[in-house]
Amino acid sequence: MLKSLITPISIIFGSIIIGIILQKIIFVSFSKLAKKTKWKGDDIIIHSVKGVLILWSFLIGIYIALPFFEMSEKILPILNKVFLTVLIFSVTLVLSKIASWFTKTYEGKEDGTLAKTTIFNNIVRVLIFALGFLIILQSLGIAITPILTALGVGGLAVALALQDTLSNLFSGFQIIAAGQIKKGNYIKLASGEAGYVTDISWRNTTIKAFGNNSIVIPNSKLASAIITNFNLPNKEMSVSIAVGVSYDSNLEEVERITLEVAKKVMNEIEGAATQIEPFMRYKSFGDFSINFSIILYVKEYVNKFILRHEFIKALDVRYKKEGIEIPFPIRTVQMKSE
Repeated sequence: MLKSLITPISIIFGSIIIGIILQKIIFVSFSKLAKKTKWKGDDIIIHSVKGVLILWSFLIGIYIALPFFEMSEKILPILNKVFLTVLIFSVTLVLSKIASWFTKTYEGKEDGTLAKTTIFNNIVRVLIFALGFLIILQSLGIAITPILTALGVGGLAVALALQDTLSNLFSGFQIIAAGQIKKGNYIKLASGEAGYVTDISWRNTTIKAFGNNSIVIPNSKLASAIITNFNLPNKEMSVSIAVGVSYDSNLEEVERITLEVAKKVMNEIEGAATQIEPFMRYKSFGDFSINFSIILYVKEYVNKFILRHEFIKALDVRYKKEGIEIPFPIRTVQMKSE
C-alpha cells in the first residue's frame, strides 16, 4: 500500500519544487527584465501571476499523479472535474487581476479618453468571472445554452424592474465615453454643486467639495445637467479681479503699477501660471471710480483663491505707497424742503 503511494506523492512534491523554482528563479529574472522595459503591461502580468505559479504546478502534479492512486473508476472522473474546476477558476482569477490592473493603469492616463473610475474596473471583472463560470459549467458537462436563453428571457423583466439603475449605469458609460468629465476634474453644476470628481461608479458620480465633504450625484442627473468643467480644455484658467481707482488718477501710471504688482505676485505664488502674461482692461466710468479688471492666470481652479488673496494685499500696499486712491462709495442725497 505504502509502495503504491511513493510514485504519486513523489510526483506531487516534485511539482511543488518545480513551482518554487519557477517562482524564485524564473519569476525574479522576468521581474528584473520587465523593470527595464518602458511597457507597463509586462509588470502588470508578472505582478498578477505572482504566487499562482506554485498553485498551478501543484495542480498539474495532482493531475499527473491521480492515475497512480488506487481508487474506484467512478471517483477518478469526479476528481478530474474538481481539478479542472479549480484550474479554470485560478486562471479566471489571474485574468481578472490582469484586466483590473490594465484598466487602472491605462484608464488613468491624463490624455486618455476614459477616466480612472471603478465602473469599468468592476464591469470588466464581472464579465471575466461570468465567462469563467460559463466555461466551468461547460467543462462539467452542463449545457449553458438553456441558461443563456433563460437569462435572455429574464433580462427583459429585470430591465423593467431596474429602469433607474440601468439608466444610471448607461449614463455612467456615456459620461466616461464622452470624455468631458474625468476623475480629478473640478466641475460645477448649474444647480450650484461643485468639487473634484473622485469617482464615477455604476450608479453615482462622487465629487469632493472644498469643505472636505462628498457630494453624490446620480449618473442620469449628471448626464443631463449643465456643467462647467474647469479642467477642460486646459487646467490653466484666468482669474478676473475688479478694481476701481479715483478719477484723479493717472491711468497710464495705474496700469503700469498694477501690472508690475500682478507679475511680482504671480512669480511668488506656486500655483500661478507664469507662462501667461497678466493684463488689465478699463471697462467703465463708475459713480465714484474708474473701473477696470486685472486678469491673472493659475495652473488650476483651486490656486485662484491664494493668488487673488495675495494680489489684493500686495496691490493695496503698492497703491498706498504710490498715492493711488481706491475711493469709497459715494452717494449724494438731495432733500427738498416743503
